[in-house]
Amino acid sequence: MLKHSGFIFLLCFVSAPARANTDALAYEEQTLTLDGERRTARVPKGYRLELLSRLDAPRLLTFAANGDLFIGSQSGKVYRLPPPYTQAEILVQLNRYPHSVALRRNEILIAQTDGLYRAPYQPGQAKLAADAVTLLAALPGGGGHNSRTVRVGPDGRVYVSLGIRGNCSDDYLGEKYAFEDQRGGVLVLREAAGRANWETFASGLRNPVGFDWQPQTGVMFASNNGPDHQGFDHPPEYFSRLTPGSFHGMPWFQFDGKQIRRDECISRTPPRPIQEAIAPVATFPARNAPMGVAFVPAGAMDARLALDAIVALRGSWGTPPGGGASSRRPPKLVAVRFQDTKAMRVDDLITGFQLPNSERWARPVGVAIGPDGALYFTSDSDTNGLFRLRRTH
Repeated sequence: MLKHSGFIFLLCFVSAPARANTDALAYEEQTLTLDGERRTARVPKGYRLELLSRLDAPRLLTFAANGDLFIGSQSGKVYRLPPPYTQAEILVQLNRYPHSVALRRNEILIAQTDGLYRAPYQPGQAKLAADAVTLLAALPGGGGHNSRTVRVGPDGRVYVSLGIRGNCSDDYLGEKYAFEDQRGGVLVLREAAGRANWETFASGLRNPVGFDWQPQTGVMFASNNGPDHQGFDHPPEYFSRLTPGSFHGMPWFQFDGKQIRRDECISRTPPRPIQEAIAPVATFPARNAPMGVAFVPAGAMDARLALDAIVALRGSWGTPPGGGASSRRPPKLVAVRFQDTKAMRVDDLITGFQLPNSERWARPVGVAIGPDGALYFTSDSDTNGLFRLRRTH
């Protein structure tokens, strides 16, 4: 891998003890009954997978300080689920695409395709009027990759990720680009004197749907959907370390699994040289569609997974040449295993969502660790809803 450039912003974090190894996981099969059909998943031993609530095209999720769970959706609904998360309430119905939600200082932030919106919000509030939701800061809208992910960082600042429009779109988070072309990375909100503007945090990512901060360092890591134009097996999908000002190359440069190479699908001169493009710290096979990311804090799930990153892989729509639907990349959840602060390998966490006949019964999208230490994730197709993976012993 290439060395990382840039710098790490300094925050106050409690040091976590170093972990000597990444313990292997053992698995067992578990059967769920969904809509009268028996479905089998492969889960870590000592855990139970359960469907908690049916939802309409849910996407990313976030927990509030009081334990309430908020979920965005492709259906325009923003959901609120108080514990134990089995009864979903529609907090607000919007006309756009509220992909994700974050909370801060008695207000709710909702990321939609054309901007970051906000509304006053009090903990436990069950309803929100649509006309109370107002624009905080505009984002380039339209085109492909129209999801927007918002999160409040450990530094208290607001971050939003967005993708470029296609495989080789001339989009870049730089001042020389028109506003509608400023896409492909993570932005951070600058707020001063009642005004809000975007600053570039990291650029050169095709579609970084999910991101989270490593608990012991406060460094951001993100998933990234790679391009489709190089076939079914190339290039790999990314799991990348993002630092202020870091450049990850796309669409001008692609990491092929060994080194970063020029992608000739775009002729415009790259905004930055290949030497500044940063390789991912881990990869997934091409066309896996990595989505949400959540680090496991110490004390959650179990010690084997502490400080690892859970990533939702939604699975591919494409197939290899001559392959049928059953040859698509299967949806699953994986764990990027860390030793101390270094990503070491990727292990399966939950599999079995795709049947041998090509049917799928779930496609994971959003992931989050709940206040109870369990893993929660959404599926936005087939079984639309909220799942939980909890430890039983």
